[in-house]
Amino acid sequence: MSFFETYEPVFDSFVLGNAPVKRLATGFDWVEGPVWFGDAGCLLFSDIPNDRILRWMPDGSVSTYRAPSNYANGHTRDRQGRLVSCEHGTRRVTRTGHDGRVTVLADAYDGRRLNSPNDVVVKSDGTIWFTDPHYGIMTDYEGFRAEQELPCNVYRIDPAHGTVEAVATDFNCPNGLAFSPDETRLYVADTGRMFRDDPTHIRAFDVADDGGLSGGEVFHVIEPGAADGFRCDTDGNLWSSAADGVHCIDPGGTLLGRILVPELVSNLCFGGRAKHRLFITATTSVYSVILNRRGCQSP
Repeated sequence: MSFFETYEPVFDSFVLGNAPVKRLATGFDWVEGPVWFGDAGCLLFSDIPNDRILRWMPDGSVSTYRAPSNYANGHTRDRQGRLVSCEHGTRRVTRTGHDGRVTVLADAYDGRRLNSPNDVVVKSDGTIWFTDPHYGIMTDYEGFRAEQELPCNVYRIDPAHGTVEAVATDFNCPNGLAFSPDETRLYVADTGRMFRDDPTHIRAFDVADDGGLSGGEVFHVIEPGAADGFRCDTDGNLWSSAADGVHCIDPGGTLLGRILVPELVSNLCFGGRAKHRLFITATTSVYSVILNRRGCQSP
């Protein structure tokens, strides 16, 4: 069985023929938001409908990190190694300190409640960038059905000043996001409002020194499915979720190859001892594969 499909020859150097796609754990309802904690040697991920964050250890054990989790979705770590989470149930972005204390970073904008923060990344200057589609308030499955008060925007939090700014306001429903290794480009997925003709593309923005965005042209169209979550490797290749697995896209927008996964992929992250292991959340299971690539996310 082949786990890979190559479209450009360079992709063959990114994957290892004797390194399989392995299912690490299963039996969940909809897994999302994987984040690697190298100092603790574990992977955290969300099982959204079951209102919990789980912890996977390399010995194969899975335990509960937090329940209830406020229907948490995406996660990342800040530059101090603290957990930053998007919560559907409370419609907020939070930070968990090393002592376990939870701090609310954002729950409103312009006097109105956020929709359902979805995915989040942290820039090297400490600013926190997140997407706010309405998926968590559409039904009671991943949160609580509620009226939408704000457009579906991309936001930046400046923790030093406690400010929240809408940095991109022309999306149907922004979803996954990631910075290029040099942080001069921000990729944001638009997965629409769950209608047949909605966008399934990734847009690319130029990032100014002051954090301002420009551009925003379509970088790549995912097929089949849509780009839910993605991350960059150290050479700037984007590894994106899709309906049939994970797609590897070069910085010019060319599809290089695919990692085939037997379930609908939601998100992914790099981890392991050299950040060369790709962890993949996909519907009811968590998978991983060793690559000849390293992720660029920090810490």
